[in-house]
Amino acid sequence: MPNVPIVPLKVAVAGLGAVGLPLARWLDAGQDRLRLHAVSARDHDGAARKMADFRTQPPIRDLDALCDGADVVVEGLPPELFRPLAERVLGQGLILVPLTVTQLILHMDLIDLAESTGARIIVPTGAILGLDAVRAAAKGEVSSVTMMTRKPPAGLINTPHVLEQGIDLTDLQEPLKLYEGAVRDAAQKFPANVNVSVALALAGIGLDRTRYEIWADPGVSRNTHVIEVEADSTRFRMEIAGVPSEGNPATGRLTPLSAIAALEGLVSTLKIGS
Repeated sequence: MPNVPIVPLKVAVAGLGAVGLPLARWLDAGQDRLRLHAVSARDHDGAARKMADFRTQPPIRDLDALCDGADVVVEGLPPELFRPLAERVLGQGLILVPLTVTQLILHMDLIDLAESTGARIIVPTGAILGLDAVRAAAKGEVSSVTMMTRKPPAGLINTPHVLEQGIDLTDLQEPLKLYEGAVRDAAQKFPANVNVSVALALAGIGLDRTRYEIWADPGVSRNTHVIEVEADSTRFRMEIAGVPSEGNPATGRLTPLSAIAALEGLVSTLKIGS
């Protein structure tokens, strides 16, 4: 049987921040079934400097042209830029890999758009673990899913909730609970910090039933998440302590690796887990 030539998926990366830049660098290093197609950045000159050591510098485009010719778009943008890009990607029937997952729940009509065009939305696991187990448990009866996050204060100082409430985290001496309640409400108060809890809720019992706490804790140096699930089929507790990214303490180093794993899952002959 003759070998069929493999046509690599063309991947566009929206944003060259703590996730987008490592992802683009990985793609540039050369992957058999994935190719870096283009990137977007507000500052084209700055983006070019960030990619100066790339083997092949990709086109740097504005967001309105990023999708052209691409198969997959990985989104790592400020929250206010999420919807315009998502509409373009899904409207063209492409694959969207969103990292600003909190914005997805504010624009659930985008799922209907994807359904109408044949597009797909693939949410990486991000900086947590166990979504396969949560998704499987949710096929039965789940009585509760809770998640508690502790982050170094520096990663929470500029969140909308902290700013609106006038909370001073600059010289915090003791752990301070900033929020306790449903994930849906947390997503509005901490739009760039609770993507992991949104992914957990979407994988499990939903945004209103999944309970969430977030703490500013000067005693931790890593973004720490504890998840507890109680179901008719299982009971489990998971804890992960991710190393914050150097450029953005609100984002863990595991997050770009999770996006890489999601892309590999699109093209792998053997895929472990869902």
